[in-house]
Amino acid sequence: MDPDTFDQFLEQLDRYVRERLIPAEKDVIENDALPPVIIDEMKEMGLFGLTVPEDYGGAGLNVTQYAKVVQTMAYAAPAFRSIFSINVGMFNSAIKNGGTDAQKAEWWPKIAEGAIACFGLTEPGSGSDSAAMATFAKPDPDGNGWILNGTKRYITNAPYADVGLIMARTEKDAQPKNAHVSAFIVPMDAPGVSVGSPDKKMGQSGSHIADIMLDDVHVPGDALLGGETGQGFRFAMMSLDNGRISVGAASTGYARRALDSAVRYANERKAFGEPIANFQLIQQMLSESWTEIYAAEAMMADVTARVDRGENTVKHAAAFKVFASEMCGRVVDRVVQVYGGAGYLAEYDAERFFRDARIYRIYEGTTQILQLQIAKHMMRDFANSV
Repeated sequence: MDPDTFDQFLEQLDRYVRERLIPAEKDVIENDALPPVIIDEMKEMGLFGLTVPEDYGGAGLNVTQYAKVVQTMAYAAPAFRSIFSINVGMFNSAIKNGGTDAQKAEWWPKIAEGAIACFGLTEPGSGSDSAAMATFAKPDPDGNGWILNGTKRYITNAPYADVGLIMARTEKDAQPKNAHVSAFIVPMDAPGVSVGSPDKKMGQSGSHIADIMLDDVHVPGDALLGGETGQGFRFAMMSLDNGRISVGAASTGYARRALDSAVRYANERKAFGEPIANFQLIQQMLSESWTEIYAAEAMMADVTARVDRGENTVKHAAAFKVFASEMCGRVVDRVVQVYGGAGYLAEYDAERFFRDARIYRIYEGTTQILQLQIAKHMMRDFANSV
């Protein structure tokens, strides 16, 4: 999308977030669900197909633009971003990087129209350790298709997804490492696919995760992403880089929302005859939060520009996600402290911000796993330089 058009779109989106989505948060929290009318509005706005190329009915946003949209949407309750983030992030990234022309022609228009996607990598016994993956895909003896069996866990959007990108073993063991993992595009209404009850969570009301069970699920040969086995892990990791940028952008947007709330509260709440915003230690917490958000925004601008230039950003995306998610955790903790006793009460937003933000440090790679990944790439870069 050209810059002028995008700036206009982002301005309209910001108004929609503040005037439409934030007032709807109470309904989302009380019912633990997004109002269907708002989902329909978001589809009409094209949010589900933001990164789909224009030739296929999408908006064709680059990664820099997409991250700014995520940051803007994340100013409201996380569920509003979560419902379309898998589409415009990991699913579309996988289709772009690994899909055949036929797969792009089949799925991109559907995504642009509002089909909801999910991403099936994690399992009960396999998270960061893909070698422990148990879901298996074997060739269908009756044709050129595949039969999938296994269980996926903690899958965002699983209860209402139309399509899933499912990672499965196609070999018991293979070399090089992770060459046993392939990716399949699986319609969620395929016979043998079932979804468990949504898990009860600490926060993020209205955003649902659940198990996906695959029991002799038959898919055609062209469901194999890219038409080649052994490439699933590579596609997943490339998609997760995009997903990590999305989580970093969301952390940055939500931290801004929490800080704005704290600034407002500090100016309204009085102690000793004056607003607590006048107290220097309150100002310290507010200023530290603003500084860290600014740093995260600078990292976001850098890493997304690198992606759009075609650079390898595995290390940069991981670093951005680590910093932004940890930063958001520190900000919401300070916000509770600024609110004081009120910050511990459910009737105030600070308590919700604290619970909602905790997951950012876990999904799409925990802080600890990503720190190991960053270090691994540092050592690799050093070895290549000597």
